[in-house]
Amino acid sequence: MPGEASRARTAAATAAATKAGADLRGEVLLTLAQLRLATPRQLKELLLPHQQDTDHVRRALRNLLAESPALVGRTHRAQQSYWYCTPAGLAEAAASGELAPRAGQATGKRAASKTGLRQHGLALVDTVIAFHQAEMADHADWQVEVAHPTPAGNLVPDGVVLLADGSSAFVEIDRTMSYARLVAKLERYDAYRNAPPSGRGNAARAPRSHWQETYAGPSMDRPFPPVLFVFAPAPRRRPRPPGKRPSASAPSASTA
Repeated sequence: MPGEASRARTAAATAAATKAGADLRGEVLLTLAQLRLATPRQLKELLLPHQQDTDHVRRALRNLLAESPALVGRTHRAQQSYWYCTPAGLAEAAASGELAPRAGQATGKRAASKTGLRQHGLALVDTVIAFHQAEMADHADWQVEVAHPTPAGNLVPDGVVLLADGSSAFVEIDRTMSYARLVAKLERYDAYRNAPPSGRGNAARAPRSHWQETYAGPSMDRPFPPVLFVFAPAPRRRPRPPGKRPSASAPSASTA
């Protein structure tokens, strides 16, 4: 009967939409756990690039926010919302087994609430989107701020990406970095590359340094990962008129 066929199609469409919604919910949660924070537009670009609007992503975010306890949080600034995982959200993402072992260890709440940190984090997500659109790397193949040991202290890249060809790259987002800070950062990479082997090795294999264990591959056929700098300058503050002193309540310049 036509009525039964129509009801069957409606039921099938509803079931498909429910499944799609559940899948998107999980993808949104995992993406926020990996990247710390993102806007609905950025999540749409990564997860639903062919959609014209952010309605599906916003619905998934609202559902995650309505959980008890909430799995995501948000910060509003200038009519824009910035979303991040809560500790409960990070725990659920980690329990899925789909996160890299060192990913999802910190919420993005602090980054979302501070202008400089927020803009720095959003610039990194825009970089992830650019790699994704160019098919150079999937958004799931990124790790943010993972510590790498060196004799001079930990090296903490802004991002580490596993590229489509199986090699890796370090990514640094430069918004307000001075020349001296840039040189110091490169020196820290040099210290990491030249750090002595940390393992004992065995009869079949010589000891390896941390970068060789992590990035060189089982046959040591991959070189030290390249360091990619993304220049995303911070907006300049409007200069004060000559002779005018800042008030006590004037905000200080933000850096990342």
